[in-house]
Amino acid sequence: MEANRKKIIDLFINNVKGKRPEVTGRRHHGSHGHWLEKQMGIKPNSSNSADILGYEMKTDTTSKTSFGDWSPDKSLWGRYRSEPTIKKLNRDKEFLVAFGQANPNKNGRYSWSGMPVPKVKQFNRFGQKLIVTPGQDIQAIYSKSADTRINKLEIVPKELQKESLLIAQWTKAKIKPKLERKFNQNGWFKCILNESGVFHEIVFGEPMSYENWLNLVREGHVFFDSGMYEGNRRPYAHWRASNNLWNELVVARYS
Repeated sequence: MEANRKKIIDLFINNVKGKRPEVTGRRHHGSHGHWLEKQMGIKPNSSNSADILGYEMKTDTTSKTSFGDWSPDKSLWGRYRSEPTIKKLNRDKEFLVAFGQANPNKNGRYSWSGMPVPKVKQFNRFGQKLIVTPGQDIQAIYSKSADTRINKLEIVPKELQKESLLIAQWTKAKIKPKLERKFNQNGWFKCILNESGVFHEIVFGEPMSYENWLNLVREGHVFFDSGMYEGNRRPYAHWRASNNLWNELVVARYS
């Protein structure tokens, strides 16, 4: 067995296996992950490199797991515009109103999450879709003809009422190093909880190149899971896959 993997397995067996995540104070999304990082000797940081010994650690979740929170490097609302000939949109007052939707349960708060968020293969009813370009960039595009909303002419600015409007772009040059620094060193691992909420197993996946990851995007297995909403400047631009896919990527299990 590769030496670094053995060290990680030993850490899991000695510090994690058979325990429940101990969360003190206010519980929040990520609390279990913070506890697990501490047990595995991973110090909190904002580094974009692999977590420990060349491996990226993922926390066990109920349905889907994130590869990373990666905002587009070009967008209609961002510093670098996806359509240079079009003025920068105010994110909350213009972009979210035109391309997102209001939540009646949140006092009409607009968000780019849920149904409006583009997926691959086909346009959604908001006229949006994800595509992978021949140059291996990822783009979110809008087409007026695919937008089935009855008020589209009122909420989408006239200059944006066109076909194949580039809403946002994740360029290969930006995403490839982020993905590969985390996942293409020694691979990744996940500590698994049993039905009683106790850690009982650790699983490992192989290193992943940008090209392999991008194929999963093309097939729709990896998807853009935006949580952007009005009044919060955080982008919440996660790229995720269902846990069914993560399970298929497992190459070794230890319990």
